Amino acid sequence: MICERGDVVVVPFPFFERPVSKRRPALVCSQRAFNESNRHSIFAMITTGAHSSWPSDLPITDGTSAGLDHTSIVRMKLFTLPNDFIIRKLGDLSRWDTVALSKLTGTIFGEH
Repeated sequence: MICERGDVVVVPFPFFERPVSKRRPALVCSQRAFNESNRHSIFAMITTGAHSSWPSDLPITDGTSAGLDHTSIVRMKLFTLPNDFIIRKLGDLSRWDTVALSKLTGTIFGEH
């Protein structure tokens, strides 16, 4: 499946401390052209953040649009997976959440 930046999908999230993966929501961070040409996509973790927090955590204000059942955050824990690993699309970030994400990634990566 080829996704767009801002899509919320379900993927087998890699856990480095354990030799297993779990199906978790993730945010597609890379553009469609990148995802298509590389046959991989770059993702950020989506979590409830119940057990910890990072200074760069971004609250998802519109969970309905994103297809999420719980109050969640985007955590800048980035990873790359083949597009074939995408299990399904849940939704996408709202316009306001997309703007907030762009500001955050601009700060992190020095984009304008």
